Amino acid sequence: MPLKKPGIFTRLAAWWRRSMPTRESLEHNRFLKPVAHRVLAPELWRFTRRSVPRGVALGMVTGILFPVAQIVLSAIFALPFRANIPTAAATTFITNPLTTPLFWLASYWIGGRVLRLDSQVPGSPIAGAVEANSSWIHWLWAGALPSFVIGLVIITIVFSVAGYALSALGWRLWIAHKWRHRHHKIDAANG
Repeated sequence: MPLKKPGIFTRLAAWWRRSMPTRESLEHNRFLKPVAHRVLAPELWRFTRRSVPRGVALGMVTGILFPVAQIVLSAIFALPFRANIPTAAATTFITNPLTTPLFWLASYWIGGRVLRLDSQVPGSPIAGAVEANSSWIHWLWAGALPSFVIGLVIITIVFSVAGYALSALGWRLWIAHKWRHRHHKIDAANG
């Protein structure tokens, strides 16, 4: 009888366990030695109902706002917020080479809609300035950058709040499922 091939989630979980650095491996890292006592505090590595949603929200913030060093920044920011470091690090993968351009385009579009830079001012000065100067740097500084930054902040806030709420709800549903399963096992054993 052939063995059943494990599912995608089982394989991803196995890969995650193999790839994620352990607390002990970080403890022996020479770069972390000076701050190891703070970074390796047990409460930052436990999965609790408060630390996991904080880690998800923090991972969303660092993943969307910072294009580089996301995992390092999420670990650093997890210290004062008492967020779960592995969850914060894993959540930064919301941005990757496939999703980052989508986030950037959406942030430019949302920021442009929020600011309505050109439609509120008579004569459309930004479009006129771009055509007159034909300088893309001027357009970038005067029109695109404010729209992009405002849109990115809005997307970050929405995603981090939604991530926090969904992970807190998911945690509650998971615990309720565990309790129901436990009660069914007890009832089956007694009855």
